[in-house]
Amino acid sequence: MRRVASGIMALAAVVAAGACASATPREPAPRKAEYLVFYADGKQHQAEAAIERAGGSTYSAETKLGYLLAGGSGAGFEEAVGADPSIVGVSPDRQIGFATARPATSGTGSSGRFPDEQSFTKTRGEPLAGRQWDMRMIGADRANAKAPGTKKVLVGVIDTGVDGKHPDIAANFNRELSRNFVTDRPKDDKGETLDGPCEAADCKDPVDADDDGHGTHVASTIASPINGIGIAGVAPGVQIVNLRAGQDSGFFFLKPSLDALTYAGDIGVDVVNMSYYVDPWLFNCAANKADSKKEQLEQRAIITGMQRALDYARQKGVTLISALGNGSTDLGHPTVDKQSPGYPKGDEKTRQVDNSCINVPAESKGVISVSSVGPSGRKAVYSDYGEEQTDVAAPGGDALDGEGIKVTRTILAAAPERVLRAAGRIDAKGEPKGADVVKDCENGVCSYYQYLEGTSMASPHAAGVAAILISRFGKPGRGGLELAPATTEELLFKTATPKACPTPRQYVYKSFGQSETHACDGGESDNGFYGHGIVNAWKAATVER
Repeated sequence: MRRVASGIMALAAVVAAGACASATPREPAPRKAEYLVFYADGKQHQAEAAIERAGGSTYSAETKLGYLLAGGSGAGFEEAVGADPSIVGVSPDRQIGFATARPATSGTGSSGRFPDEQSFTKTRGEPLAGRQWDMRMIGADRANAKAPGTKKVLVGVIDTGVDGKHPDIAANFNRELSRNFVTDRPKDDKGETLDGPCEAADCKDPVDADDDGHGTHVASTIASPINGIGIAGVAPGVQIVNLRAGQDSGFFFLKPSLDALTYAGDIGVDVVNMSYYVDPWLFNCAANKADSKKEQLEQRAIITGMQRALDYARQKGVTLISALGNGSTDLGHPTVDKQSPGYPKGDEKTRQVDNSCINVPAESKGVISVSSVGPSGRKAVYSDYGEEQTDVAAPGGDALDGEGIKVTRTILAAAPERVLRAAGRIDAKGEPKGADVVKDCENGVCSYYQYLEGTSMASPHAAGVAAILISRFGKPGRGGLELAPATTEELLFKTATPKACPTPRQYVYKSFGQSETHACDGGESDNGFYGHGIVNAWKAATVER
């Protein structure tokens, strides 16, 4: 996977003021380094004055979320602006996230290959339905026929993009409403490869492209149609809207994330899936003594900015669903963060953290956070957890859930052919090189699928169930259906299958001579491993209000 995009967003240069009498044209004056400056309610003018006093310039204002896009230069600019009482956070306009998927080939040894898998018995449904243990676990295979969802429901995928031309996505892909909020960045400011060469002339990919594959896998799990091809998603009748906020490399910038959430609210999206965690800070702390003032201001900006965007979308009727994360961490009792700040590379430090530090957006207010389970129903070894943090659980796969390693214990969903070719997962003839990729050809049409695991794969299962509930109980409005996010959340919890903590509660994961212990707190109806339970598409399709 290609790595993170450039740290500071470089916008178009500002043409130098005044005309030059010389025949030689003047070079345009570049804009200063850019920052998102978040101000307190009603304090926009004071914030603009603070920026000016610090030697900066205000380029634009986003009054919906209460921040200014500003330019500044010189050491101490952020601290100087942040010292003003009108300012609540200052962040460089750079990446803050990374998609939370794990390749199905992880942990398989140097070859990166899985052992040959067993053959699959043909089952009712789509051609590859026999491989979808995840859909059987939550009753989606039965729910598909009874309550597949309606085209009036829009599910936004805030991710690395969606391959809208994939044969098993195209029928449910809304190209007109889809947007790409990012620009590809071939290299970072140190000259290291990030996204790689741009595919489009202006480095702005079309709205139906995904050069990473993560977003396509998520979208497929939510809503691959029933069309006699490949697989079916949890809600095969709803529409997918690509709200691209992630780079090809899998990282996310703050402003595109804010823009995607705001746009989702403005156009009437019903559910958004956010399968990524924020970066450069794995844990965002408002006042950690281990951090400099500049670092504290950046983390406050991330916490504040994302919360404002999430609140805006939720107030507009968007149900917010997020992956919990893949750090094997009790988010209610974090102690050490060794991964932050994750950008630029080499800046990581070991710092003590506590429960005042949060993972965004998983721990942001108003967000339904999803842990991951394997085919046995146990919490996946990699999945984050926490009594206050886990709202529901869903199948996300766990290759280690049983004896040895099996790729088929992870989640199968659509993959872009171009991405698989670039990664060397299919050969020149288009044939898979390993068991982690599946090719399905029906009536002369071939499509590709890939096994992945992670809370990224769990979250879209919950998003699909939410889409079923909105399809059933939503009322006409804004050109589609509307169901208050609080009501959707209540129904999602009500229809989940309760699952108690394991006995003993100190669950020991063992594999390849190693072990680690995760402690599960809470009762059967709400606990740190499974929240209110494992989402259930069949109950969502049949429950009565």
